[in-house]
This record gives sequence, structure tokens and C-alpha cells, in this order.
Amino acid sequence: MKKVMFSVCLAGALLAFSSCRSSKNVMPQASLAGEWNIVELNGTAVVPAPGQEFPFIGINADNGNVYGNTSCNRIMGTVALNGKPGEIDLSSLGSTRMACPDMTLEQNILAALKQVNRYQQIDDKNVALCASKRPVIILQRKDETTVSLNDLNGKWMVREVYGAAVPDTLETQPFMEFDVAAKKLHGNAGCNTINGGIQTDENNAAAIAFPQVISTMMACPDMKLESNILKALNEVKSFGKLQNGGIGFYSAENALLLVLER
Repeated sequence: MKKVMFSVCLAGALLAFSSCRSSKNVMPQASLAGEWNIVELNGTAVVPAPGQEFPFIGINADNGNVYGNTSCNRIMGTVALNGKPGEIDLSSLGSTRMACPDMTLEQNILAALKQVNRYQQIDDKNVALCASKRPVIILQRKDETTVSLNDLNGKWMVREVYGAAVPDTLETQPFMEFDVAAKKLHGNAGCNTINGGIQTDENNAAAIAFPQVISTMMACPDMKLESNILKALNEVKSFGKLQNGGIGFYSAENALLLVLER
């Protein structure tokens, strides 16, 4: 099995190598918009460590915001989409700083992204990110999934806030429970109970906001997490499915604010 996988990866790398050296099939930068799985790194198939996410990168067509996941941490930044076709600079991307059991894949992805200065289309679904004429990352366009408000129904645990993991040692784990039919939010922010409404846009299935979220007024030893959750809820403008089955809430600038899991 390992031998077969190596052969497939080598074939992919050779295909990307030839495309990086060629001036053919150069697509406009705007065509990079959307979400892409990172399927190959320096000629080797990407295999995340057990329990970690599959890495991906996304580019917002409206503002050039870059977001994604390196299998452990979230990445974010911006990229110009009005430059010369075939050229791209991803060296200034930032990332959150959560620790994972295996950081090797993440470190290799971040190192490769800093080298990228070109891109080349391989076929309808695959793009090579190149360091000069050498491919370092192969991207494969993610299958689009329909976002539905009904996906939110029920109870979700808050796992990340502003890129920081919620400690699993808390006496009260923050959660949110959505009643889509009634357009109501109920939950706990780590100390106090929260309640609020759900605001949507019939012309945009991914749009969502939580106006006038209120909370009880009990004091706890550490209110920082609760304060961040309430602040993030106030900034939410959209939501989407994450590859691990969770839900992400995003700001108007498409920055990931909250990660929820069943």
C-alpha cells in the first residue's frame, strides 16, 4: 500500500513540476477564490495526525482575506487578487498558537507557504503553489457544501474563541443551543447564562447575526473567556461548516471568531 501511495504522489509531483516551469494554463488570481484542500506537500501526500483536521486554505473573492487550517491552528491574512496572473505572495499569513500532539505537518505547511511566489493551474480541480519553478504545495478545490440554517439546530459546545482553545478543565463548559424555528439562542458563556435572537438574511444562506444577546450578572473568578464569547457573538456576520463536522462563526472580514462542535 505504501509503495502505491508513493507512486501516485510522485506522479502528482511530476505533473506539478512541469506546470510550474510552464507559462501555459495561467489562470487569473480571482480564480483562486474559494476553499482548497492541501493534498500534497513537497511531493508527498498530506496525511494529518490522528484526531487533527485536514489542512485547507480559503480565499475570499470580495476582499482577498485568506483563512484556513494547517491541521492544528487556524491561519489568516490577506492577498491581493488584482496582480499579475501566476504570481502570489502568501509569506505574511499569521496563525493561532494552539499546541497539538503532532506539529510536524503544520510546521512544514507554514514553511512552504512562506516560500510561495507563484501558482499554476494543473487541471479543473488542482493548483500548484510554487517557490519559483518548484511546486511546494498542491491544492485541490473543496467540494462545495450547502449551508443551511437548520444545521445549527440543537446544542453545540464552544471549542474555540478567537483562535484560542476553550480549556476542557472548566467547571462549566460554554455551550450554545439554537432554536431555529423560534430564532432564539440560549446557552452559557462559561459563567453566566446567555439568551438572544437569531437574525438571518433570506438572500444569503450563510448570513447570521445575534443581536441583543443578554446574560445574567453572576460574578466568577475569571470572566475573560465569557467576555470574549460575548464580544465574538456581537461580531458574527456569517457561519459555515468545518471539515471536522463543527460550525464556524465568522466576522464581516471573514475572520474565524468561534468554533462549535456537537
